[in-house]
Amino acid sequence: MLRRHAISDERWQRIKDLLPGKEGDPGVTANDNRLFIDAVLWIGKTGAPWRDLPERFGNWNSTWRRFDRWAAKGVWARVFHTLGDPDLEWLLLDSTVIRAHQHAAGAKKGAPT
Repeated sequence: MLRRHAISDERWQRIKDLLPGKEGDPGVTANDNRLFIDAVLWIGKTGAPWRDLPERFGNWNSTWRRFDRWAAKGVWARVFHTLGDPDLEWLLLDSTVIRAHQHAAGAKKGAPT
């Protein structure tokens, strides 16, 4: 059964060979790259902090460190390139609205408003 925030089988087939930690790769063989991808999708889709990652994904700190290592190695760039829609490449949307107090706008103290 596919969970709500899990990667689809079709997308997983497209990226699985791009990911480090496969049998035969140098270093440690990853326990479960697909579960890790699902953890990253859960964080991305829910917007929750890493510390709130459900236990089924493993230790939140280990997961975050692995995410950070993959970012430094360019793994995410390869994944985005493989899965990306050329018309929407690197598009990020944020619907957050933040209201700031007028004094937070950087005006000099004592200046007329």
